[in-house]
Amino acid sequence: MVVSDRFESRVYSEVSESGETLVIRVSGHFDFNLHREFQRAYRNVIPAPKKIVLDLSATEHLDSAALGMLLLLRDYCVEVGRDRAEPEVELVNPNAHVSHILTVSNFDRIFSIR
Repeated sequence: MVVSDRFESRVYSEVSESGETLVIRVSGHFDFNLHREFQRAYRNVIPAPKKIVLDLSATEHLDSAALGMLLLLRDYCVEVGRDRAEPEVELVNPNAHVSHILTVSNFDRIFSIR
C-alpha cells in the first residue's frame, strides 16, 4: 500500500497588491472537508480586505456545508464591519449547476453573484 504525504489544497487565496481585495478559489467539490482551509483563507488576512471575491470557476459542486461556510463568511464580514466598513463579498464564475444551487437556496439575495 502506498500512502502519499502530498496534500493538494483545493482552496487558493491571493491578496491584491493594494491589499484591498482577497480572491479565494475553490476547486472540485466545495464541502465540509474544506472547512478549515476555507476559513483560514479569509481569517488569516490582516488587515481584513475591503472586498472578498470567491471565484467558483473551478468548483464542480457545493453542498449544504459549503452554503453554511458561505454564511460564516458573511458573519465574519459583519463582525469585521463593526470596527470599519464591512467587506463586500462577491461570488463569481459559478457553473450552471453551482449557480442553480445558489439560486434555489436564495443565496443570490445574500451575495452578489456574477
